[in-house]
Amino acid sequence: MKSSSKATSINLFSLKTPQMRAFHLSWFAFFLCFFGWFGIAPLMAVVRDELGLTKGQIGNIIISSVAITVFARLAIGWLCDKIGPRIAYTWLLALGSIPVILIGLSNSYETFLLFRLAIGAIGASFVITQYHTSVMFAPNVVGTANATTAGWGNLGGGVTQMVMPLIFAGFVGLGFIDTTAWRLAMVVPGVALLVCAFLYYRFTTDLPQGNVADLKRNDPEFALKSKNSGSSFLKAASDYRVWALFLVYGACFGVELTINNVAAIYYHDYFNLDVKTAGLIAGLFGLMNLFARSLGGVFGDKAGIKWGLKGRVGFLGVVILIEGLALILFSKMTVLPIAIISMIVFSLFVQMSEGATYSVVPFVNRKALGAISGIVGAGGNAGAVAAGFLFKSESLSYPEALTILGICVAVTSLFTLLVRFSKEDEARAREEMDALLAEQKPVEATLAA
Repeated sequence: MKSSSKATSINLFSLKTPQMRAFHLSWFAFFLCFFGWFGIAPLMAVVRDELGLTKGQIGNIIISSVAITVFARLAIGWLCDKIGPRIAYTWLLALGSIPVILIGLSNSYETFLLFRLAIGAIGASFVITQYHTSVMFAPNVVGTANATTAGWGNLGGGVTQMVMPLIFAGFVGLGFIDTTAWRLAMVVPGVALLVCAFLYYRFTTDLPQGNVADLKRNDPEFALKSKNSGSSFLKAASDYRVWALFLVYGACFGVELTINNVAAIYYHDYFNLDVKTAGLIAGLFGLMNLFARSLGGVFGDKAGIKWGLKGRVGFLGVVILIEGLALILFSKMTVLPIAIISMIVFSLFVQMSEGATYSVVPFVNRKALGAISGIVGAGGNAGAVAAGFLFKSESLSYPEALTILGICVAVTSLFTLLVRFSKEDEARAREEMDALLAEQKPVEATLAA
């Protein structure tokens, strides 16, 4: 698909074009998926007391919430190539709402674990969000578009930490006991997912020029490309650079998922805070997504314009390294105000790293964009699964687990050295970028502060 059919700027306050409708609905859908995915996390102290959960069982629940997402993300990238992001997102939202609503039926550790596992599948929404913006926006702004939609979607992880305890408190205020209130609270994000499924189906298209199903019928060349998507997946899976980015994304998005799962209970247990206060503080971590991930994409794009593809990769390596060092610092904090400040600094670099990763992804192999997005996205969840075993261990305290995790993140920055591009790739990217900048009028992409 030619870049000329893609948007070369982000008109943030417009819904007139298919590109901007996909932009806004993809981040909003991802936001609600995060809301459903981690809606139970800030209420885990209540669930733990009701079901009598041990630290090991909570560790298993943390792992289960992200484990199935590894496989779901691998599959959903291929599915986007086959049927398009519009139908893929519609079905994911509709089916994902079911376990979110039904987790309230849990009455034991085993049933809660199974529902938590099923809910994790909606984490595949990230891949669709990145795929949809990648096919809608040109190379000069694709990093910014990817980072902003993903960042505003990830914002749901912070908002849910703050809002779900309030929804829970609302049901308690209506006269429901705690053991009923948390169950009813989970119905709210489930219903929101169903509404969003309808909106996505009704108001988006797969590509700037239309939907995949229509293009397959009317465009023989497009139909042939779709048939070859299976071989494209194999090409993506055989590229060592994809697996290097898999590990790098595990060290940033995997860490974010882990913090989303443990932050509220960490502040509750180690700083003796009530559920509502712990949730509000934990929510600050996710709220940085309002702008931090976008910054990673913006700086990635700027580095690409100035230094080419190697500039994008170099910036990624630097922010991943700083993220690891900031996490180690946070793990050592024992005074609440200083802990909050260090967490916010750490959060800034976590989310900038995520944005920087997906400013690189669209350039690795454009013929297998869905497959690469899926594999790299799955790396985030694989990282969260690995981190989950640290927090499950009875021999490690949470601060000790965070320190080890920070060291692992810092070491992972070295894998960016493996992400290299040929002189031909660099020349082609430079030529395309120069052409886009030449034809584009000086209109700056508008981003929310």
